[in-house]
Amino acid sequence: MNDKLLVETAVLAGEIMLISGAEIYRVETTIDHILRKSGRDTAEAIVFSTGIFASLNDSSIEAITIARRVSGRSTNLNKVYLVNDVSRKLCQDLITVEEAHRMLKEISHTVQYGRRLKDIGVVGVALFFTLLLGGGVRECAAAAVTGIVLAASMEGAFKIRLNDFCVNGVCACLIAVTALLMEHLFMPGMKSDIVIIGAIMPLVPGMIFTTAIRDTLNGDFASGISRIMEAVVVALAVAAGVGAGMGLFQWLAGGGLAW
Repeated sequence: MNDKLLVETAVLAGEIMLISGAEIYRVETTIDHILRKSGRDTAEAIVFSTGIFASLNDSSIEAITIARRVSGRSTNLNKVYLVNDVSRKLCQDLITVEEAHRMLKEISHTVQYGRRLKDIGVVGVALFFTLLLGGGVRECAAAAVTGIVLAASMEGAFKIRLNDFCVNGVCACLIAVTALLMEHLFMPGMKSDIVIIGAIMPLVPGMIFTTAIRDTLNGDFASGISRIMEAVVVALAVAAGVGAGMGLFQWLAGGGLAW
């Protein structure tokens, strides 16, 4: 068995899972199971929210250690499932290390949903949360328009590679301005607060916060606190963006938008 390829396969599996939003203990367990396929005396994996360290050692070989920094993070439970499936097949000797590495490479480049389908999902979330919060026909129509603005701004921010704080702040600001403009110009009496709350739901870091709690309960305090801080920063960005949008609208309305 190629020990170097085995370690690289284990780290690649962990990297995909970590980027896709898996819990730290799940990533460490997966890497550990793959490394122990070698049968060496020492097989260790240490995972943080921003990096992976894996080592394989034995008296008969030179120690192999790989460190991998992980900067991007998202939520993709399908990739977590696919990596777990490859790991189980490898550990049960149903596939070789070479096949597992190739399959993981394919998973890392898999796109489950296209950009347009994601945009439709953003609009749908804004629309149906507004309906859930008690919005009527006017509020739902405004939420659909606001959702389109949100999807377009998220795509634009992705293209110019803004950091997460700026993306959430700018998108939240545009949501507030759009909803208030819809109320002011086209739908007087519309409940703009419901529209704003419904439209910011795609930005709310619910999955990040849930994963942070699970990491903390599993004893991974460093990663748990790190992810809780990430969720707090995202929430603050959304709140600041909405506040800035409302302030901008008031300034525009006071400067001649009242017609």
